[in-house]
Amino acid sequence: MSKGEETRERIVSRAYLMAGRDGLEGLTIGALADELKLSKSGLFAHFGSKEELQLEVLRETERRFTEMVIKPALKAPRGMPRFKKLFELWLDWASSPANPGGCLFLAASVELDDREGRTRDYLVATQKQLLSFTQQAARLCVEQGHFKPDTDCEQVAHELYGILLAYHQFKRLLRDPAADKRAQVSFERLVRSLQP
Repeated sequence: MSKGEETRERIVSRAYLMAGRDGLEGLTIGALADELKLSKSGLFAHFGSKEELQLEVLRETERRFTEMVIKPALKAPRGMPRFKKLFELWLDWASSPANPGGCLFLAASVELDDREGRTRDYLVATQKQLLSFTQQAARLCVEQGHFKPDTDCEQVAHELYGILLAYHQFKRLLRDPAADKRAQVSFERLVRSLQP
């Protein structure tokens, strides 16, 4: 890895942590330069704009989510084992010390939901991919006979996503000590309602 690539990796890593703490809008080239003890012009040379920096942070979030959640979930057997593993890993992601501000996708969705632009478009694309992955995990449960044949897999993805949104809110904002247990109970109820 070249020195320039190492520097860029260090910048993106710090920017990821800052965005988790301050939000995407709180992430500026000036603040990042101060944190890293770099010149603004040097940082600007790597990204060119605040929007490009934000996009790079979302790409890094997607990369980390794939490594921590998607890839390990895919190692589980098809059907319920994979669906359950996806849920468990997603919960871990939302409360991982590696994500000090929680799930950056969720935080960014609040910031960007009513804005137009490339950053929002990128975030929407990642969330649609995640919903598609969840729907496919549900379809595999149907194929394996773990869910009813007439299961609406889009609805299942919607409900699982809802459980995880609620978990994030209860765990991080409300600091509810029962958040993990409540999410697990919600997941088990969802699964029971889908079983043949």
